[in-house]
Amino acid sequence: MKKKVLAVLLGGCMVVGMLAGCGSNGGDTKTTDGDTKTEGSGDSKGYHFEVVVKSFQSSYWQAAVQGINQACDELGVTANTTGPNAESDIADQVNMLNNAINKNPDGIALAACDQNSVLGPLKTALEKKIPVVCFDSGVPDAPEGSVYATVVTDNEQAGGIAAEHIYPAIKDKLGKGQVRVGEVNQDATSANISERGMGFINKFIELAKADGFTVAVVGNDFYVNQVKDNGDQASADVILEVAVPAQTTVELCATEASNIMNKDDTIAMFGSNQVSAEGVLTANQNLNKLGTDDDKIVAAGFDAGSVIKAAVKDGTLLGAVTQSPLMQGKISIETLAKICDGESVEDVTTDGYWYDSTNMDDEDISPNLYD
Repeated sequence: MKKKVLAVLLGGCMVVGMLAGCGSNGGDTKTTDGDTKTEGSGDSKGYHFEVVVKSFQSSYWQAAVQGINQACDELGVTANTTGPNAESDIADQVNMLNNAINKNPDGIALAACDQNSVLGPLKTALEKKIPVVCFDSGVPDAPEGSVYATVVTDNEQAGGIAAEHIYPAIKDKLGKGQVRVGEVNQDATSANISERGMGFINKFIELAKADGFTVAVVGNDFYVNQVKDNGDQASADVILEVAVPAQTTVELCATEASNIMNKDDTIAMFGSNQVSAEGVLTANQNLNKLGTDDDKIVAAGFDAGSVIKAAVKDGTLLGAVTQSPLMQGKISIETLAKICDGESVEDVTTDGYWYDSTNMDDEDISPNLYD
């Protein structure tokens, strides 16, 4: 199976770095309290940054912190990283962001759990001339000038990669009676998850329509309402059922996955991030329905971690799409340092990769398969 690689794009709207938001601290080292304190050992620029991630619940964010640490060490800057217990703890993250702003750092890196809840704090950061770089998720409606750059995976295309691999694996089962494909998204609030979920839906519909099949999307209203020209549920060849748990936990994702996998017509599943993919695998522990044999449900995941990697290796999962969380963390700190140095910065789109049991040890993929 060929690897699918998303090219690194340096595009989007150019944002000019403004010196006003960065202190001129010389060689002083700032200290701060927080969950993760990183102090660089390189030639010190004297900058201190606050970083607010979505949570420390998944190893994805631990990999991002590794990238933050690398950048701090190379640049001689310091960073304090905080984050809520779970990505559904939106209010907690907003409080952490406000606390970060109140510390008057030279810049802030933010991975927003909910793109609308951070609009107020971003306005405050703008008023205080504190530059913000968003990573992993963008904030499309951010106050103008508050976000200097965004570092993200092309999530719509990345979700599409999963559909491009699931579809041919189940194509022979289409047109012989109505079948069901399940998608579990951990939320309907963060931009990266919603874009990724819609990327899978739109690409699957495109592929099915090209072969003369009809698709009806059902389930979570947020996703259903974004589908253009949705098919008729009664007559569609494929029902694409989208589920979102009440809270972001593996256990609740597993409950949603079980509800879909227990339906007799289900032939495929997609978990659109580490938590939801692990939820699909947790559901399978009791159901034993996943695999690549004809009588099994074909499934794909997203991100990495030891659970997902093991399932890809033993064939429980057809494969998964991984991002570059380490590089996102690293680039975010590098971008903040550039802003403070008065350099112009741009949005950065990082690589994403399809991996399966045949290529997960390749040199351009294995570094992104964090545990």
